[in-house]
Amino acid sequence: MLRPVVLVGMMGAGKTAVGTVLARMLGVPFRDSDDEIVRAAQMEIPEIFARDGEAFFRARETEVLGRLMGAEPAVISTGGGAFMNATNRDLIARHGVSVWLQADVEVLWNRVRHKTTRPLLRTADPKGTLAALLAEREPLYALADLEVGSAPGLTVEGMAQKVIAALRAHGDMDEEARDARD
Repeated sequence: MLRPVVLVGMMGAGKTAVGTVLARMLGVPFRDSDDEIVRAAQMEIPEIFARDGEAFFRARETEVLGRLMGAEPAVISTGGGAFMNATNRDLIARHGVSVWLQADVEVLWNRVRHKTTRPLLRTADPKGTLAALLAEREPLYALADLEVGSAPGLTVEGMAQKVIAALRAHGDMDEEARDARD
């Protein structure tokens, strides 16, 4: 890889699962920005939201992303709201390549409906909230360098292969990496 690959998209899009497999396939480290925040704060994300609020969390997210972008090439998974911040988008554009893992609301809902770790979905109508968040965020996710669509039944490995194909087509893999994967 020539620079960090940053996975963006909604909760449930598969950023962590696909990112882990993608990093293994590419032979680079995998970093999860949410995990880095949890480690630094020594508390889970819902606890951070409850104690300090979303604005505090988003500020920490930008700090962590800046640190991760300055490190060696890696696959970086971001939280669903990270790409909404113009500072984060600029940071990613300057130092990496952004990949939107796109999925429709039904795919996302099927993946997150039983999870209790999503503070933004703690509402009376979590599926409606998810749909509203997706509608609000899609125009900004569309600013990503690459879009890779998910589909029901597509395996994590299959999605990682689609990301690799998109990176190749975009010119974000060096010749040695291309030769090793062919």
